[in-house]
Amino acid sequence: MGPIDLAQVQAELDARHDRDLYLHLETTTGSYTALGPEKLPPVIAFVRNATVRFDRAMVTGEGPYRVGLKLHGGWVYAQGLTDYTVNERGELLLAGHDAEGNLRVALQLSERPFRE
Repeated sequence: MGPIDLAQVQAELDARHDRDLYLHLETTTGSYTALGPEKLPPVIAFVRNATVRFDRAMVTGEGPYRVGLKLHGGWVYAQGLTDYTVNERGELLLAGHDAEGNLRVALQLSERPFRE
């Protein structure tokens, strides 16, 4: 993964417009990060292999970034994204990492189900 390039990520999103895709969306304040001195329990959201089709996609911000997908009946978005890659399977992988490199948020799109 490398730092998000706004134009490249927008082009990757545009290339996936109006197609059935599999979505992986994950946020965490604790699963992959160390708990702070507050010892608060982690907050986690996890969606894997949900199918989506978006009418419009936007990447915004000056870093960390926000990606929004306009679906037929609503929105999916992830905020705090810092890095991206397109892997050998053609999957668009976006992630937000904290200063220590721990995963905080992930938004991934694929034409095939993500591997378990």
